[in-house]
Amino acid sequence: MLKVGLTGGIGSGKSAVANRLAGLGAVIIDSDRIAREVVAPGTDGLAEIVAAFSERVLDPQGGLDRAALGALVFGDEAARRRLEAITHPRVRARSAELAVAAPPDAVVVNDVPLLVEVGLAPTYHLVVVVQTAVSTRLERLARARGMDRAEVERRIAAQADDARRQAAADVVLSNDGSLDDLDAAVDALWRDRLVPYERNVRERRAVRPERVALREPDPTWPQQYARLAARIRHAVGADLRVDHIGSTAVPGLAAKDVIDIQLAVPSLAEADGPLAERLADAGFPRLPGDWWDNPRPPGSAHWEKRLHGSADPGRPVHLHLRVAGSPGWRYALMMRDHLRADPAQRAAYLGVKRELAATAPDSATYGTLKDPWFDEEHLRAEEWAAQTGWRP
Repeated sequence: MLKVGLTGGIGSGKSAVANRLAGLGAVIIDSDRIAREVVAPGTDGLAEIVAAFSERVLDPQGGLDRAALGALVFGDEAARRRLEAITHPRVRARSAELAVAAPPDAVVVNDVPLLVEVGLAPTYHLVVVVQTAVSTRLERLARARGMDRAEVERRIAAQADDARRQAAADVVLSNDGSLDDLDAAVDALWRDRLVPYERNVRERRAVRPERVALREPDPTWPQQYARLAARIRHAVGADLRVDHIGSTAVPGLAAKDVIDIQLAVPSLAEADGPLAERLADAGFPRLPGDWWDNPRPPGSAHWEKRLHGSADPGRPVHLHLRVAGSPGWRYALMMRDHLRADPAQRAAYLGVKRELAATAPDSATYGTLKDPWFDEEHLRAEEWAAQTGWRP
């Protein structure tokens, strides 16, 4: 099962995306609909809201007057948080029930307006944000819902802004064009990413680029790492150290578009136990047995680890599980920091990378041919660490 979080600001067109995904075969869990169900007449949720905000929030039939409640909570953070403490746990519990009931090969899309605001992004395999210019949203809401501008602006101000949503988004769908444009983008997302991602998660298969293609430095690599790290921390359920390592962790360095992440584990036995299954369930399956599965002689940069990848075809990852405090764990952090600190050696490494990418473009050969350079650079890095007092 693939779990997708779908969100966007009020009036962004999130519902249009959900409807299109439903037509393609996704199981949609609509948090707005559930939020209405859990405060319907006769429910404990409605009784608790009345106790907190008085009968002023009831309509003449005894149901919830959402407009009256909205007038009380939008613009009043304390009141909004009081309401969220009543409704959010109920919505989450019902959403979990619906997800469990979905088929094992389903793409389950949780349509959650406040996904970013309540910190749910790490609980999904992928987060999709629908983004639309505020001016367009204002116009749509006035036309479709008859909402006045002041009310819409209050609601927009109470939600996360575009920058905060983008930071949480693995995919941003722009909805400033036509509905046909949006539908085409959703269809491509379904075909090229969601369907193969679900299959890869279910079959425990990681994506591995076969050929080396260096990309110029991408300023979003650290942000992409942060999203992945949050997902990994949520999956392992323990206070284990996670670090961004490798070339994408060195500002200004061209690299393969593969995010390298190091997870510090207490032991390799722990890495081989339930931890491996939790990572696979989260979209980070173990890569098939190869040289990294076995200890290698001291002096090698890669000994003593387990290697996982990413099931997401849109975001290749190498997740290195190493024992905390081990030589390999320390080496990865030291080489990263050394290259961050030394522009000359960073430039020298870039030259090696470009030469090997041109002459040995397959991934396995490329990695092996870099080892002699790293063996020599390791000595310079140790000198740098001693001179600067560097510690992991």
